[in-house]
Amino acid sequence: MVNVDLLINGQAVKSSNKKTFVRNSPLSGEIAVTAAAATKQDAIAAVDAAAKAFPAWSAAGPGARRNILLKAAGILESKTGQFIEVLQEETGASNLWTGFNAHFAADIFREAAALTTQINGEVIPSDVPGSLAMGFRQAVGVVAGIAPWNAPIILGVRAVATPLACGNTVVFKGSELCPKTHQLIIESLQEAGIPDGVVNYITNAPEDAAEIVETLIAHPAVKRVNFTGSTKVGKVIALTCAKYLKQAVLELGGKAPLIILDDADIDAAVNAAAFGAFANSGQICMSTERIIVDNKIGDEFVARFAAKASCLPLGDPRNGPVVLGSVVDMSTVQRCNHLIDDALAKGATLVCGGKAEDTLFPATIIDHVTNDMEIYHEESFGPVKGIVRVNSIEEAIACANDNEYGLSAAVFGKDIGRAFEVAKRIESGICHVNGPTVHDEAQMPFGGVKGSGYGRFGGKAGVDEFTELRWITIQTTPRHYPF
Repeated sequence: MVNVDLLINGQAVKSSNKKTFVRNSPLSGEIAVTAAAATKQDAIAAVDAAAKAFPAWSAAGPGARRNILLKAAGILESKTGQFIEVLQEETGASNLWTGFNAHFAADIFREAAALTTQINGEVIPSDVPGSLAMGFRQAVGVVAGIAPWNAPIILGVRAVATPLACGNTVVFKGSELCPKTHQLIIESLQEAGIPDGVVNYITNAPEDAAEIVETLIAHPAVKRVNFTGSTKVGKVIALTCAKYLKQAVLELGGKAPLIILDDADIDAAVNAAAFGAFANSGQICMSTERIIVDNKIGDEFVARFAAKASCLPLGDPRNGPVVLGSVVDMSTVQRCNHLIDDALAKGATLVCGGKAEDTLFPATIIDHVTNDMEIYHEESFGPVKGIVRVNSIEEAIACANDNEYGLSAAVFGKDIGRAFEVAKRIESGICHVNGPTVHDEAQMPFGGVKGSGYGRFGGKAGVDEFTELRWITIQTTPRHYPF
C-alpha cells in the first residue's frame, strides 16, 4: 500500500483532521493508494504558503527558475519506472502510454524553462511628448492548477510548469484517481531544489472536491485557475471563477472528428485512426471519437481499419507490453456497453470488438452510425468508436461540426489545398491535415472552442495566460498640463 501526504510550505503533512481516502486498482480491486483528504483549512494553508513564497520567487531571475525546471525535467524522466509501476495500479494504464507521458512531461518542463527569458513586453508609441509607454508582463500571484487522471504526468506538469516559469507560485490539486502519480511530479520539483511554498500539493476525497475547489478559487491570493477535465465539471469551475472574478484556462471534453476524404491515402488514414482512437484505450481528450468517411472509399477503409484494430494487443499491463490496458473503472465499461447496445438497436453494425465484462475493454468499431444514436453525440472516453458515412465534403464538415465540443480534429486527403480548406471550416481549436487527432507539442497553443473550453496552454500562448499585461509609462521630459 502507498501513502500520499499533502505538501504545504515544503512540508509533508497529514490533513488537519487526519482524514484519508483510498484509490482502488481497476485491475485487482485492491487498495492501491491511501491519500490525505484535505480540508478547507488545508486548502487555505496551501494558498497562504504560496502567497508568502510569491514575492521572492517572482523576483528571482529567469536563470534561477530555468535551472530548477531543467533539473526537474531530468529528475522526472528518471522516475519513469516508478511512474509505470504506480500508474499500473492507479489507472491500469499501459506501460507504453505511461512512458510516453513521462517523456513528454519532461519536454513540457524544458519548454517552460526556455520560456523564462521570453516573457516579453513592448514599447508602444505614445502621443504624449517624452512618454515612454510599455506593455509590461509580470507574474500574477498564486495559480491554482487542477489536473485529471487520463494523461496524468503530461497534464499534471502542464498545470504547474508555465505558471512557475512566469514567476507565479502554485497550489496543485491532484486527481482523486491518481494521487501518487501526481505526487511524483511534485517530488521531482522538490528534488530539483524549488523553494518551500513555491509549489504546494493537496489531495481530497471525492466527496469533498467541490468544497475544496471553491475554497481555492475564493481565496483572494489566487489570481488564475487552470483546469483540465470534463465539460460538466469545467462549467462549474467557470461559474465559480465568474463568481469571484477570477480568470481561468479550461481544457475540457472532446468528440474529435477524423474526416477521411475520397482521395485520402487509406493506409495512412487507418494508421492515424487506430492511434487516435485506441491510444490509452481512447481515454484522451483528443481521442478520435467520430470517424467520418466518404462512401466512395468507406468499405475499403472500414475493412482495413477493422483488421488493424482487431490485432491491437489487449491485456493487464502488469503482465507484459500491451496497447490497450485497463480502462479507468467499471463506469467506463458500463457507459461504453450502453453506447454499443444503443447503436446496434438503432441499426448500426458491429465491425470488431464488442461489450466487456471487466475493465479490459477491446478495441471496438461500430459502422453506419447515424445522428439518432447516442455514440454520434456523446464522448465515449473509451475504446468504442463510431464510423459515419457521408457522400460529400459539405456533409463531412456538417457532421464534424454537429457537436457541442471543439478541441481536436483531423482531415485526410491527398489534395492538400482541398484538405486545408476543410480544416479551416471545422470548429475546433486544433486541426491536423494528414495527421492524427491525438498530437501535442509543448510549444504549441493547445486548447479548444465551444464546449471544449477556452484559453490556451503551451509555448508563448501559455505566457499570455499566466501573466498580467500592464501598461506602464515613464515621463522622461516635463509634461504640459492644460491647467
